[in-house]
Amino acid sequence: MDLCLFATTADHEELERHPLERDRQGVWRLYLPDIGPGQLYGYRVQGPWKPEAGHRFDPAKLLVDPCAHALSGDYIVDPSLTERSQDSTPFVPKSLVVDPRFDWQDDQPPATPWRETVIYECHVRGMTRLHPDLPEELRGTYLGLVEPPVLDHLSSLGVTAVELLPVQHFVSEHHLIENGLSNYFGYNPIAFCAPHPAYASGDAGQQVQEFKTMVRGLHRIGLEVILDVVFNHTAEGDHHGPTLCLRGLDNLLYYRLRGDDPRHYENFSGCGNTVDTGDPRVARWVVGCLRHWVEEMHVDGFRFDLAATLGRHQPGFDTHSPFFEQLESDTVLSSVKLIAEPWDMGPAGYQLGRFPRDWAEWNDRYRDDVRSFWRGDRGSARALARRIEGSTDIFDRKQRPPEESSLNLVACHDGFTLHDLVSYEHKHNLANGEENRDGHNHNLSRNWGVEGPTESTVILRQRERAKRNLLATLAFSRGVPMLSHGDELGRTQLGNNNAYCQDNELTWIDWSLDDDKVRLLEFVRRIFAWRSAAHFSGTWISASGWPMTDVDWRRVEPAPFGLLLGEAPELCCLLFNPADQEHLFSLPRTGEPGWWRQVVNTAHDGERRLAGRSIRLEPNSLLLLEWKSR
Repeated sequence: MDLCLFATTADHEELERHPLERDRQGVWRLYLPDIGPGQLYGYRVQGPWKPEAGHRFDPAKLLVDPCAHALSGDYIVDPSLTERSQDSTPFVPKSLVVDPRFDWQDDQPPATPWRETVIYECHVRGMTRLHPDLPEELRGTYLGLVEPPVLDHLSSLGVTAVELLPVQHFVSEHHLIENGLSNYFGYNPIAFCAPHPAYASGDAGQQVQEFKTMVRGLHRIGLEVILDVVFNHTAEGDHHGPTLCLRGLDNLLYYRLRGDDPRHYENFSGCGNTVDTGDPRVARWVVGCLRHWVEEMHVDGFRFDLAATLGRHQPGFDTHSPFFEQLESDTVLSSVKLIAEPWDMGPAGYQLGRFPRDWAEWNDRYRDDVRSFWRGDRGSARALARRIEGSTDIFDRKQRPPEESSLNLVACHDGFTLHDLVSYEHKHNLANGEENRDGHNHNLSRNWGVEGPTESTVILRQRERAKRNLLATLAFSRGVPMLSHGDELGRTQLGNNNAYCQDNELTWIDWSLDDDKVRLLEFVRRIFAWRSAAHFSGTWISASGWPMTDVDWRRVEPAPFGLLLGEAPELCCLLFNPADQEHLFSLPRTGEPGWWRQVVNTAHDGERRLAGRSIRLEPNSLLLLEWKSR
């Protein structure tokens, strides 16, 4: 194993080459006292080329350091990346030694309790690329996220954390580059401790300094920083893919290979390969990468893409796998937020509700049941009630409270935006170049009469109501809510539900405001402000004002019902009408003098005092009432 030093990213001739020595534990080591910040380097590894035995060593390939703190230079598609014995040096980024010094000033982690957490999922580039109040050079960057207009916007929403789509240094797949596209989402990493340089002013180490500046700025207004990290696969793809890092370092160690044919990879990620975190050495490497982001970059937590893969241990998913055990025993990582996307594409890949007690989990059952209810599906009331209660039918409340287990969402980066969820019933992904074959077909969406844009004021009004229904349900549910960036502004991808390769206006937030966007934004601010003082346990009531019965729950046709929260004199009542018709609802009796006040009505703006003991619920609407004692 050799360390190769370079003068510049454009200079592909090695300055020096130094052999490493292998110690008794099998670790390759080298100490060079004169190396400092700015030094470019890579590795070359000698070894057998025996794909049939799982070995793919090729010293012609310049390899990225999987623990590099930064990379510099471009990734260029070339046959030398995939063909054996062809030098890849001109076509791959080089690892970079960076200066770790940074003035963190008085930076402290916000340490927001799970019960108070509201997450805002966003893309570093897409969040600010079109923001008119930012300097052009800061749009789409780490520093752009901490400009005052953006910080003011985030603060106004009542969110407590930003969850950034992948910022680990990634590259685009060959087929995307050949089609004039790119991997916009970033789920294709090659360096797992290195911030992606395209979101900074340069790639000579600025990406590290500017990332830290972003974290410090978000912490100053009390926002935690959660990273969406990818450790289930790498950008090296399947056996036809490029050799960039782990494949050339030790293919047999780092990847899960097919037992009957080690030339091919187990593909539990759907991206060509699967990292073998069932091996304790690989698990230790992943934990080390996570420690770097916490200790050196001050991040507050992680959302793990396809996290079921991390728990795979022969023969299947195991909460006592090497990765989970090492993570649990780590004194640094035990204090940060851990979020699982609790599935992958392998056998028994769906593990919702089965992760260790310290983890929160993306709850796709919440997403689907809330969508189903508000589009008017028959027999969906009981499922909605379970999701609002915290999905205690999925998460063991004895192990962990629902407020800390169920991460609730109605839309995210993957799938329709909130606006498109109420505007399209079919995906429209032709721009991705796969003849509309990619993306989910089961979206549980409703267009309310017209597919896509329309000038019908009736349909537009109904769509705005539908968005409010989904958002209010999210805000008023037990669990950890997550907003997807731009949904508070009616962001659309024109029906594209798999926009991972669209780095353009289709995915960037449009910050221009019209009356509908302003009203939606104010609505989001209001409901999440109310959530901060909300009660999440209560009694389900029918339209008669009395507790729901088994007969009520078994009703197939959409019908109104409610949830009475708290105790007198601090009472609230949520009323739901999923039907396409108006319904009369008898308000529950409190036994105390006073009146009900309408706080939220997805059909109408404004607050008002209610007269009498009943109220007419508009079709497809949600109301929040508060009891006011005399």
